[in-house]
Amino acid sequence: MSTRVLLHVGTPKTGTSYLQDVLYRNRRTLAAADILYPADRFDAHFLAALDLMRLPWGGLEAEAVGAWDRLAARVRGHHGTAIISHEILATASRSQAGRALESLGHRAGTEVHLVLSVRDLVRQIPAEWQENVKHRQALTYGAFLDQVQDPQRESRIATWFWGVQEIPDILNRWGHDLPPERVHVVTVPPAGGPHQLLWKRFSLVLGLDGLDLDLEAERANPSLGAPETALLRRVNRAANRELNPGDYRPLVRELLAHQTLSKRTRSPRLALPPDVHPWTQEVTRSWIAEIEERGYDVVGDLHDLVGAPPVTQYADPDHPAEKQVAAAAVDAIKALLLEGARLRQSEERLRQELRDTQVALERSYLRPTYRWREKVVRRLQGGAVGRQLLAGYRRVRGRSSRSA
Repeated sequence: MSTRVLLHVGTPKTGTSYLQDVLYRNRRTLAAADILYPADRFDAHFLAALDLMRLPWGGLEAEAVGAWDRLAARVRGHHGTAIISHEILATASRSQAGRALESLGHRAGTEVHLVLSVRDLVRQIPAEWQENVKHRQALTYGAFLDQVQDPQRESRIATWFWGVQEIPDILNRWGHDLPPERVHVVTVPPAGGPHQLLWKRFSLVLGLDGLDLDLEAERANPSLGAPETALLRRVNRAANRELNPGDYRPLVRELLAHQTLSKRTRSPRLALPPDVHPWTQEVTRSWIAEIEERGYDVVGDLHDLVGAPPVTQYADPDHPAEKQVAAAAVDAIKALLLEGARLRQSEERLRQELRDTQVALERSYLRPTYRWREKVVRRLQGGAVGRQLLAGYRRVRGRSSRSA
């Protein structure tokens, strides 16, 4: 059984994709240090989280059945430190969190540590709306803000947002049965800070200092500007009814959003409306006071949760500059054309391979030995005894072709 488990449960948009990429690619180096990152595929912990919480996710939930129990079994079978990480775990209920902790050996004496990475609402609110858009939503930014600020929190959008963003509640659901010194709050530094500062904080709390890890990221979850997000929302509104979910991810989220529109870094950034800023500050102050009172281990500075002051020039994605949207659309169309050309070339290569195979097969039919076998087969098929002999021969050879 593992002597120590470090369970990182989010929150989204706090460097989680980068962290998981580093952990996954450095599994062998970690194993040499007696640290287990139990994953045979990059999304193993995501599937385990879906299974734990029984979340529907575009059909992936069927693939996830049993994933949490398999992951927990690997952790229990390891003698050393184990790390688990996925941000959607933040939304687990109290009972689901309890089941997870018990399955990892918490009741049996394993030293379980909870790690929660957090970022200010000034950045998290626009980031969450953008993630919704990248997952087929066509909800306007204004409607999203209204639902998030609604005290009743009854909509699906509000329920999910606060489930993965309300820091004290997440810490309570996951950490209520853990001593405060085993609950670690990692704050994301303000924008513009040292590039590796967040990684250093993760490395400290996860016990990775001193390991020779490859820190080059292969996977990321890049952000879009305001006009690019507006364009993507319009695409969703126009295509959602006809575009299958299985095609949306590679074509829209990956090709358009991540590979194309995210590279337009000179466009106005998506931001929090200035008139919403005072409300976020009020919420944040209450969170900071509650975290301090509980005595958790803070890695970083709780003041990081305050966030930047209101932007002086706000770009409203619900009313974007149409020239900027048009420019983004041209880049998107170009990307789709290039992808279409690539697929046509691939299709033509496959067609040529098929033609070459057919020619080779036809040539084999013209060989004398083939014609002789065909003649023998026809003679055998002409009589009852011959047909029985031929059937027996084919059973022995495991063949059913006309040429025996």
